[in-house]
Amino acid sequence: MAKSSKSFACTECGNVTSKWSGRCEACGSWNTIVEETPLSSGPAKKSLGASRGRAVSLTDLGGVESPPPRTSCGLDELDRVLGGGLVPASAILVGGDPGIGKSTLLLQAAAAFAGAGLKVIYASGEEASAQVRMRARRLGLAQASVQLAAETNLRDILTTLETEAPDLVVIDSIQTMWADNVDSAPGSVAQVRAAAHELTQFAKRRNTSVVMVGHVTKEGQIAGPRVVEHMVDTVLYFEGDRGHQFRILRSVKNRFGPADEIGVFEMTGQGLAQVPNPSALFLSERGDPSPGSVVFAGIEGTRPVLCELQALVAPSPHSQPRRSVVGWDGGRLSMILAVLEARCGIPFAGLDVYLNVAGGLKISEPAADLAVAAALLSAREDVAVPAESVVFGEISLSGALRPVGQTENRLKEAQKLGFTSAITPKGGKAGETSGLSLTQSGDLAAFVGEVFGAG
Repeated sequence: MAKSSKSFACTECGNVTSKWSGRCEACGSWNTIVEETPLSSGPAKKSLGASRGRAVSLTDLGGVESPPPRTSCGLDELDRVLGGGLVPASAILVGGDPGIGKSTLLLQAAAAFAGAGLKVIYASGEEASAQVRMRARRLGLAQASVQLAAETNLRDILTTLETEAPDLVVIDSIQTMWADNVDSAPGSVAQVRAAAHELTQFAKRRNTSVVMVGHVTKEGQIAGPRVVEHMVDTVLYFEGDRGHQFRILRSVKNRFGPADEIGVFEMTGQGLAQVPNPSALFLSERGDPSPGSVVFAGIEGTRPVLCELQALVAPSPHSQPRRSVVGWDGGRLSMILAVLEARCGIPFAGLDVYLNVAGGLKISEPAADLAVAAALLSAREDVAVPAESVVFGEISLSGALRPVGQTENRLKEAQKLGFTSAITPKGGKAGETSGLSLTQSGDLAAFVGEVFGAG
């Protein structure tokens, strides 16, 4: 008799092992290893090559496909992130921290798509229907033609969807769904994978758009197996700091539109309000110029966004100075500090360094290097950068300044908001910048001498 083999998976990262252990070897989490039951059991089946299947039709690359039809919900920020609207038969995964506003956003989106003529079902596995209706009344959506369901049994949900044939289904959340053909608890790796697979297949088979809410781990990644993100067509992250009213909906994967596109919302007492001009909102609370404050002209997806970088440099009372970063990469901050010391002779030893991106925005592009260096130097030398200037550019390890993409769009956005000067690397394609004074530097040492009068 063949010996049955067991497999164990980590509920945090999805790593599969052949034996149980108290600590996951892949991610280091404790007490997250659970036994994973295979989807099918029984005697060994014949190999797939032993029996003939049907022939698959083949096409060439020269075929012409019309673009997929899209439905706009009227929420321009959401339509932008989706690539121009909702595509039929698409599977969308939305992740975010607890309490960030995922359910609020999707209830507003469901009501908006219902108002656009779609048949929408909102299935909640975390709240009762009365709780969802209470939120709808608070948001002023009590009259929206959205059908509710409070259920966690995946088989019952799919049977209902087959009967009702909706255009859009919202599943809140995928971790609460339970497939009765999988012998494991809801939220486990096997359950999440099976539920996501069944819902994605339903979306493709019945031409229904499915939006699934996903919980995230403490590292900010969507909980469960990473294969779920590969199954779906679009992966969106809802970001923000609870201390700020701004929320960022970011597309990290989109088969029907550009990735890294963002939509900006403001959390209010009546729900999430759109922010059509995020640059003006991020800079609205910026006062008189002060040391350590620099305006960075960035690009998020296809949209230029201006935001404020704030730095504070102070003597450290400890033997090991602190390096604290909010909204940027801490490793890249260490690199900038090393380049300033090695190439410009400006040490930060014995100094605590704090860097913050105002408004709760998270920046990942290297074009912020020069703005970070300017903020650090401004804070260290106690010299304010002119309030009407924007700064952007990439810094190499040799101290050279490299031009970045979409320079013209960054400068146009800065000019539209009333800025009169820009500090950029040499070689960038500035285009038409009438009325905008440019200060271009070839390396970091020259930048320090031109802006701060030292070198």
